Amino acid sequence: MRIIVVDDEELILKHNVSLCRKLSEKFDVIGFTRPSESLEYLKSNKADIAILDINMPGIDGIELAVRMKLETPDIRIIFLTAYSEYAVEAFKIHASGYLLKPVNQEDLSKEIDYAIKTVPQKDIKSHVFIRTFGEFDVFVDGEPMSFKRNKSKELLAYLVDRQGGSVTRASLFAMLCEEKGYDRAAQKYLDVIIRSMRQDLKEKGIDNIVKMSGGFLRVCPDKFECDLYRLLEGEAASVNAFHGEYMNSYSWAGVTEAYIKRSKED
Repeated sequence: MRIIVVDDEELILKHNVSLCRKLSEKFDVIGFTRPSESLEYLKSNKADIAILDINMPGIDGIELAVRMKLETPDIRIIFLTAYSEYAVEAFKIHASGYLLKPVNQEDLSKEIDYAIKTVPQKDIKSHVFIRTFGEFDVFVDGEPMSFKRNKSKELLAYLVDRQGGSVTRASLFAMLCEEKGYDRAAQKYLDVIIRSMRQDLKEKGIDNIVKMSGGFLRVCPDKFECDLYRLLEGEAASVNAFHGEYMNSYSWAGVTEAYIKRSKED
C-alpha cells in the first residue's frame, strides 16, 4: 500500500508522514512539499492513497486532487486543512476523507482504513469482475484491464449501468459526447469507439460480455460479476461495501448513485 502526502509546510509534512508510517509497517509513505513534484512522481509510479493539504500556493489541494485522478483514476484522496469551509468543495470530487488540522493518530487511522476499503482488491475470485463503487474498472482474473481509449471504457461503463438493457447507438453518442446531432460523422466516430472497446475486450478473451444486435448494444449480466448488481440483489457484503461513491469519473452516473443512496436509507 503506497501513500503519498503533500503539504507545503515541511514540519507538518514530516509529522503526517510519521503518523502514517506508525499505522503499519506495510505502508510505503512518501512526502512532497511541492504539488508539482507529486504529479511528476505519479507519471511513473503508482499510489493508492493521497493525503493532501488543501491550502497550498500555486496548485491548491482541490486542483491537485483533480490532476491526480486524471493521472491515476483509482487513487483515493484524503484532504487535510485548517479550514472547515472547504469540506463541501472537497466532496464534490468524491474525496474519500476529510480531516481538520492538527491531525491526530486515531482520526487519521479511521480515514485511511475507510480509503483502503475502496482500493481495488487483487483477490477477486470471479473470472470477470466489474467494479462500479468508486472508480469504474474491469478485472480479469483479479487484474485490472486497460482500455486504449477513455471513451471506450466509458461506453462499457454506461452499458453496465444500464444493467443489460439495450441502448441505441444514437443514445450512446449523445451520452458520450453530450451532443444531440447524430449525423454521418458522429456515426463514424462512434464506430471507432465501439470497435476499440470490443477489441480491448477481445484481447482479454471477454468480448462475450457485450452483445450487438440490430443497432443496439447491451451487456450480458450473466457473463460477469458486478458489485452494483450484487447490491441490487441485496447481497449484504456489497451493500456494506458501498460508501456513497459510484463511477466517480462520469457525470451521468449521478442518477444511479442517488438511487443507491435512497435505497440504503429505506
